[in-house]
Amino acid sequence: MSALTSSRPSPAPRPSYAAVLRVPHARRTFAAALTARLSYGTVGLAVMLAVTRATGSYAVSGTVMAVFGAATVFLMPLRAALVDRHGARRALIPMASLYGALLCALAALTWRPGTPPALLGTLAALAGACAPPLGPTMRTVWAGLLDDPRLVQRAYSLDGVAEELLYVSGPALVGVLVHFAPPAAGVALSALLIVAGTCAFVASPAVPGPRAAEPKGRPGRRFDRRLLPPVVVAAGMGLALSGTELLVMALATERSYDGSVVPWILAALSAGSAVGGLLNGAVDWHWPARVRLASFAAGLGLVLAVTGLAPGVWVLTAAVASAGLFTAPALTTAYLLAEETASPASRTRAGAWVNTAVNAGSSGGALLAGMLIGRVPVAVCFVLAGGVALAAGVACLLASGTAETSGAAKTSGAADKGAAGET
Repeated sequence: MSALTSSRPSPAPRPSYAAVLRVPHARRTFAAALTARLSYGTVGLAVMLAVTRATGSYAVSGTVMAVFGAATVFLMPLRAALVDRHGARRALIPMASLYGALLCALAALTWRPGTPPALLGTLAALAGACAPPLGPTMRTVWAGLLDDPRLVQRAYSLDGVAEELLYVSGPALVGVLVHFAPPAAGVALSALLIVAGTCAFVASPAVPGPRAAEPKGRPGRRFDRRLLPPVVVAAGMGLALSGTELLVMALATERSYDGSVVPWILAALSAGSAVGGLLNGAVDWHWPARVRLASFAAGLGLVLAVTGLAPGVWVLTAAVASAGLFTAPALTTAYLLAEETASPASRTRAGAWVNTAVNAGSSGGALLAGMLIGRVPVAVCFVLAGGVALAAGVACLLASGTAETSGAAKTSGAADKGAAGET
């Protein structure tokens, strides 16, 4: 018996986060990408403070931030398509150089008061239009660097948690900097981070060169309907979560909580998301990605729906942290599903569509929440926010069926055309 037992092959060890970082060139590439992506964590607050100081107007600052954000978010799939077409090395360096130069110009013009607001808005829009899609590109590199799907899942989870921490540490870094220098220095720092980090990133051997051109007749920059499930969930989560941040503040005001607790409650959302992301990456899931995605979105929706009923600060904090447990897993799975759906020649663009959906949903969610607060009870607003996430999960399953049917029909049609054209 012992001989038979010893002759059986031992099960493959479960991949770990350490195994991801032990892959050749992984640590170097990831560190460079995170350095560049830290710029996105610092630039928002830095630009807002610099423009406000230079113009003395919150209205101008808000407008500049709006055009900067819109250009960054809505043109991301186009910039990602350039990365897919020309390769990261050829596409990212010009983007990062232009982006950095425009940020430096913005920093110079906001160093002292007196610059016309229209010029600041134009520079901000141009800078946003050039922002390199480093997150989608890094996830494409992960997918090409790792052969084991379980390692890819862990890499995406690690990437998502690290990105979450960047958006927490970035504003803190700007907050320290403005104690010693004008806010425009934060804008200049953002330029330095993006240029230096991008140059180091594309110099890594893990970053592929130009890809082969796509076959004629293949959709280039058009939206692939098979991406509907992850995009729908990403947009729904953006709507629900950005609204939740405002709703937490409104609930704290309504119940006369100490205003100092609000940042801690919102920090619980980020902490829960980080924990959820790490746990999600450590589990060997046997469910298909689209089922996991729908489940995470539904779980988030159910938690948010009851959050408004929390009887006290501690319960509210626990509820918000519980919502966070579903956040990073859902977004990570959305990126994984987009990567599974896309062809190797369009992976960066696919991830960019998910990223765009999250950010567009966030903008819409903040707007809608602002319109509802004061007109609808806050507890009902939480139910509506949860309902959006839950509906996104249901729509994910419905969209999956539609997309798969459409994809099968296209494949069948392509096969028929191919057969008719053969001799």
